[in-house]
Amino acid sequence: MNEESRKRWEVAGAITPEVDAALKRYPRVLRQLLYNRCVKDEAASLQFLSAAPPEGADPYRLAGMSAAVDRIARAIDNGERIAVYGDYDADGVCATALMTTALSALGATVEPYIPNRFDEGYGLNNDALDELKNRRVSLVVTVDCGIRSLQEAGHAAAIGLDLIVTDHHDPGPDLPEALAVINPKLGGNEYPFNELAGVGTAYKLAIALAGRIPAPGFDPESLLDLVAIGTVADLVPLVSENRHLVREGLETLRTPQRQGLHALMHIAGVEPRTVTAGTIGFVLGPRLNAAGRLDSALAAYELLTTPEVMRAGELAQQLDRQNRERQRITREMQETAEQIAVPNGEVPLLLFAAHPDFNPGVVGLAASRLTELYYRPAIVGHFGEEYTRASCRSIPEFNITLDALDRCADLLERHGGHAAAAGFTVRNDRLDELEGRLTAIAGEKLAGMDLRPSIEIDMELKASELTMDLLNQIDLLQPTGNGNPEPIFITRRLQVADSRTVGNDGSHLKLRLVGDGKTIDAIAFRLGHLHGDLAGPLDVVFRFERNEYMGRTTPQMNVLDIRVH
Repeated sequence: MNEESRKRWEVAGAITPEVDAALKRYPRVLRQLLYNRCVKDEAASLQFLSAAPPEGADPYRLAGMSAAVDRIARAIDNGERIAVYGDYDADGVCATALMTTALSALGATVEPYIPNRFDEGYGLNNDALDELKNRRVSLVVTVDCGIRSLQEAGHAAAIGLDLIVTDHHDPGPDLPEALAVINPKLGGNEYPFNELAGVGTAYKLAIALAGRIPAPGFDPESLLDLVAIGTVADLVPLVSENRHLVREGLETLRTPQRQGLHALMHIAGVEPRTVTAGTIGFVLGPRLNAAGRLDSALAAYELLTTPEVMRAGELAQQLDRQNRERQRITREMQETAEQIAVPNGEVPLLLFAAHPDFNPGVVGLAASRLTELYYRPAIVGHFGEEYTRASCRSIPEFNITLDALDRCADLLERHGGHAAAAGFTVRNDRLDELEGRLTAIAGEKLAGMDLRPSIEIDMELKASELTMDLLNQIDLLQPTGNGNPEPIFITRRLQVADSRTVGNDGSHLKLRLVGDGKTIDAIAFRLGHLHGDLAGPLDVVFRFERNEYMGRTTPQMNVLDIRVH
C-alpha cells in the first residue's frame, strides 16, 4: 500500500458536555476546533478568535529591558555608533531590519552586522567584534542571537564594547556578560508569554524605546510586517501574543509599504491582498532565507530596507533565483545524506550524515527532509578542514537540544537551538565520538517507541458538511501555523467518481469524491501512484480549503492520506 499508510491517524477526543455548553454560541464544528486548541470557555474563545494579546504584555516586564533602554538612549544622546548584530535566517534578518529601522527613526547612528554563514557561522564572533570596534562602534545590540555566546561576550567587554543581548533561543546554565540580556525564556521574567521569536523580542525593545525617546512620525506598529514574517518563518508557536502580532502584521503586508516586499510578492506571483501565514511560510520566508543559505544574508536585509524601486526589483529577482538553486541543492544533498545515514535500508534511531561537499547553508533543510521522510531525529553537517558545522532536526519524542546536545557539550565548540531544531560546531577529531554518544542517547530515549509519524485529526465530518460556510468558520482560526495548525478532518467511505494524475510527472491526484449525496473535488499531492488502486470506498484525511480558478471559488479537499477499504 502507499507509503502514507505508515502514518498513525489520531482523532481528537470529542468535546466535553461542559465545554460544549460553554461554547454554545458557536457552530458545532467550530466548538470542537476551539476545544482541540485548549479553548474551553467563552472568555478564552473571544480572546482566541480576536487574536488579542495577553494581559500584561508590557515590554518592561522582560528582564533587562530598563537597562537596555537606558543605555541605548544614552548612546543616541551622545551620538555614539550602534551596531545591530543579527542572524542570517529570516527571523534574524527581519529582526535586524526592524531594529536598525527603529533606531534610525529615533535618531541613532546605526549600522547592521549579519555574519556570513560560511566564513563566520552563527552568532557573535570575536573577529566581527574587533571589526566593529575598529569602525568606532561603542554599543552592540544583538537580535536573534547571543544568548550562548559567553566567550564572545567576554571578548566584547575586554575590548571595550558595550553589549546588549536580545534573543529567544534557550538559555544555557550561564548567561553572557552583557549590560542587559533580554530573552522571554529567561527564568524570573514577569512577562506573560515566553515564545516570542527573535524579531518579536526585538519589537518589544523597539516599543520600549519609542515610549522613551520622542520621534514624531515613527510608529512601532509600522514594523509589524517584519514581525509577522520572522515569527512565521521561524516556526515559533502561533499562539497567544505571536498570534496577535502575526494577525496585525498580515494586515500590514496586505498593503505593503516596503518596496522590497512588494517586489518579492510580484516576482513570486503573490497578490498582496491574499497574503496569509501560509504565504510567509511557503513563499516569502524561503526566498528571504535563500540569500543567507547560498551567499550573504545582507541581500535579504537590503531588500527589506531599500526605498528604491529599481533596486528592490533587482534584489527580488536575485532572491528568487537563489531560492530555485537552493531547492536543487537540497534535493541532491538529501539523496547523498540518505546514502550515508541509511546505507543498507535499515533505519537507525538517529540519522547522522556529514560530508565535505555539503553546502553549509542547506544542511538544515536536508535534515528536515530526512526527519520528515523517516520520522527520526536527523543531523546533517558540512565536514570542513578543521570543523564540522551541522544542523539538527527532531521529532516531538526527542528534544534535540536538552536531551542530546547539552549532554555532549564537552565535545562541542558551540551549540544551541530549540527542542525541534538546533545547530552545533565540533572539531573533526571529535566527530566520531560525538556521533557515537548521540546515537547512544537516542537509543536510551527512543528504544521501544512506536516511531511512526502521526496525523492529528480534529474531527470526523460527513461529506454534506463540507460547505463554504464551514470554510468561513475555519477562517476564524487564522493565522494558523506551528502551535495552531490548520484543521484536519476525516471523512469515511467515500466513493471515487473520477481520478486522474496531474503535474508534470503525474505525481499528484485530482479526484472527484462522492458521499452522503454530495460530490466534492479533491487534490492529493504526491499520491499519484495510487491512481488505479482506488476501487473500494475510501477513508480520506484532509484539510478543507478554497480552490480559486478562473475567477471562481469552490470548496476542495486537500488530501493528506487515504485508506482503501
